Amino acid sequence: MKGKITDIQGTFTLHNGVKMPYLGLGTYQAENNQEVIDSVKYALEIGYRHIDTASIYQNEEGVGTGIKESSVPREDIFLVTKVWNADQGYDSTLKSFEDSIKRLQVDYLDLLLVHWPVKEKYKDTWRALEYLYEHKKVRAIGVSNFLQHHLEDLMTDCKIVPMVNQMEFHPYVVQQELIDFCDKNTIQYEAWSPFMQGKVFNLDICKKLAAKYNKSIAQIILRWDLQKGVVTIPKSVHRNRIESNADIFDFELSQEDVAYLDSLDRGERIGPHPDHFDF
Repeated sequence: MKGKITDIQGTFTLHNGVKMPYLGLGTYQAENNQEVIDSVKYALEIGYRHIDTASIYQNEEGVGTGIKESSVPREDIFLVTKVWNADQGYDSTLKSFEDSIKRLQVDYLDLLLVHWPVKEKYKDTWRALEYLYEHKKVRAIGVSNFLQHHLEDLMTDCKIVPMVNQMEFHPYVVQQELIDFCDKNTIQYEAWSPFMQGKVFNLDICKKLAAKYNKSIAQIILRWDLQKGVVTIPKSVHRNRIESNADIFDFELSQEDVAYLDSLDRGERIGPHPDHFDF
């Protein structure tokens, strides 16, 4: 447990002292039009302060517009994007960063992630992120989809240990050993696809827990994430769901129920395996 879980704007502190809101809005598959603009504005209006996108989502312009059109000052928002695989390598990563901030209509990022561990490229990509961090273009840098051996390889000669590792994380892919490794190295763990692309809503145990706590299955899962010290970024474009996903601060799962959700881990991925992706 990383400090108290208090409210929608509560944070976990990264190893460089930057505070990262532990609940954010994911924008994967949100259309780069009014849909993503509105979802960002809804989230900020409701109280979210963490927005996650990626260059490959092709909606950075809409995310940037949503932020601009909201009444929340830029400095109060934790904005995240990612370097796509085709842009990896030192110079191309620097160019990718410039392209992203132009689309997002901002002059800095709060967090920049390496999207996937592209063989023989991710170390050069990381060097570019270190450069951006040292030159204060980004407040924090991290990785996504890095298993322990990727992290160990990166850490053999990096100057800065990643501050975040964003992973597929849900009851069927917990990877507790990887979480423990990240904790030991003060790398903040973060979940993508917390709802298993909707499959979590069909699990009997989740239905039982929802009934026990008088909460939705989504709320049970998001609360589990936070109690495990995992940052989570559920994606929705519907105002009522964005609001409902944030209604997780008036109850607490018992340690037994957290452990039971952990025990469902079966290594069953929704997305590609980080050792076997081909894009």
